[in-house]
Amino acid sequence: MRGARSAKWVASAIVVAFAATACGGSDGDDSGGDGASGGDSAGIVRVDGGEPQNPLIPSDTTEQFGSLVMDNVFSKLLDFDDEGEIFMVAAESVEPNEDSTVWTVKLKEGWTFHDGTDVTAEHYVRAWNWAAHIDNNQSTSFWFADIAGYEDVHPEEGEEPTADEMSGLTVVDDTTFEVQLSHPVSYFNYKLGYTPFTPLPDSFYEDPEAFGEAPIGQGPYAFEEWNHNELIKLRTYEDYAGENKPVNGGIDIVAYTTLDAAYQDLLSDNLDIIRQVDPKDLPVYETDLGDRAINQPYNGTQSIVPVHYGDWEGVDPKVIQGLSLAIDRETIINTVLNGAKTPADSFVPPGVLGYQEGASNGLTDFDPERARQLVEEGGGVPNNEVVIQFNADGGHQEWVDAVCNSLIENLDVECRADIKPDFDTDLEARDANEVEAFYRGGWLADYPLNANFMSELYHSRASTNYGRFNDPEVDELFEQGDQAATLEETVAAYQEAEQVLWETMPAIPLWFQNVNGGYSNNVENVRFDAAGQPVLTEVTVK
Repeated sequence: MRGARSAKWVASAIVVAFAATACGGSDGDDSGGDGASGGDSAGIVRVDGGEPQNPLIPSDTTEQFGSLVMDNVFSKLLDFDDEGEIFMVAAESVEPNEDSTVWTVKLKEGWTFHDGTDVTAEHYVRAWNWAAHIDNNQSTSFWFADIAGYEDVHPEEGEEPTADEMSGLTVVDDTTFEVQLSHPVSYFNYKLGYTPFTPLPDSFYEDPEAFGEAPIGQGPYAFEEWNHNELIKLRTYEDYAGENKPVNGGIDIVAYTTLDAAYQDLLSDNLDIIRQVDPKDLPVYETDLGDRAINQPYNGTQSIVPVHYGDWEGVDPKVIQGLSLAIDRETIINTVLNGAKTPADSFVPPGVLGYQEGASNGLTDFDPERARQLVEEGGGVPNNEVVIQFNADGGHQEWVDAVCNSLIENLDVECRADIKPDFDTDLEARDANEVEAFYRGGWLADYPLNANFMSELYHSRASTNYGRFNDPEVDELFEQGDQAATLEETVAAYQEAEQVLWETMPAIPLWFQNVNGGYSNNVENVRFDAAGQPVLTEVTVK
């Protein structure tokens, strides 16, 4: 998700305009006071970002740019600590019945939307029904498929809905609602830690299109302004009821066309937080920033994903396995990426429940001889050419070139990049089935369970299955995992499903991700969570 929560970044020379303004300062209207941690409680934190792909509606926002906004404007029912343990945020409790077919959600009292109206159970139920309904064309509607009555509001293609609401959602009182599932889901509470399960205010339904330009949530920051392709302003919501109250005055999410431009602004203290430096800056950023540099693993993967249409429709998985074996991951990581990643040996990163060391059974090793053998057995690379699509604003050029060189050298095939100017254009090509062969597929955890790195990407109905991978056996294995009686059985079932993924090869995992970012002299108390995102509410402005 974050769905196509693939990697990120957009922006422009408009940031030059900020050079004359001290970054990390207040808006200019308030002198501000000292925050609880000794910082300027009115100070604004500037973080790098880009242009969201879709309107800012929780159920239609799956990529990193939009998610950075949603995760701060809305608060989820629950979230996860760095060890992957659940803690409650807007919910008081989320409890299943004995067979995990009915989940009771009790809300904390005293929460309000940014327009001052109270948050009630009805706001959750109505939002979920709206998001699930096929007429509303939300990209995350699949996430509600476990709820009884989903098929009535979101039938198979070509059929008409027979209901306006899912039968499985029931409001008990202002702070309680029940979720009846169509089958047991032992980990349904994990899914509730994802943004589409947030509430919407009554005003949303009056004009969803206008709401998408100026969202109203119940999170720590209220939306203030969106200058497209330039800047998104969020400001601290003074009546926020959550425990993670911001210690700063707000966030400016600044759009950049290149990571290098963002890094230069960071060095001159015109940007406060960069989430990822450009590969060319990896050898120097820790020296440049000193103890302000951040280098830590997070629950994310980088892959290249084949499409199952056009020239690549029906390609034997042996060909994809051979391509994987022809990529010298360790050399690419140690040279192009300055040792900042870890070679992947699974579809699932190590910090996620259900990770299996060596799950790839050697298919991510570097073995050119076996690679050539498998490609030949599989009938060869279509047109003897590999094309890898990626977004130019994300710092991917160097490693994509290195992957291509590895394939050219070891398989005697042609390989070239299909460069899209920005992430939005990249996603549009995926949505429209216009990818020539492969696309760069980054993913970070929506919830720290192995299912999230498989079902949300490779189930035939998943909205982020841009490669259009469709395997009935894999779908059935995922569904068996979803319906397992316990969390342990679910994890085990998905581990079994992963073995089949290595036979069918819906993607080629390359490496596990690291945060290679940092922060300016204007701020302190900066940390990144296990999903690789900065915890902005804790950042203090000097």
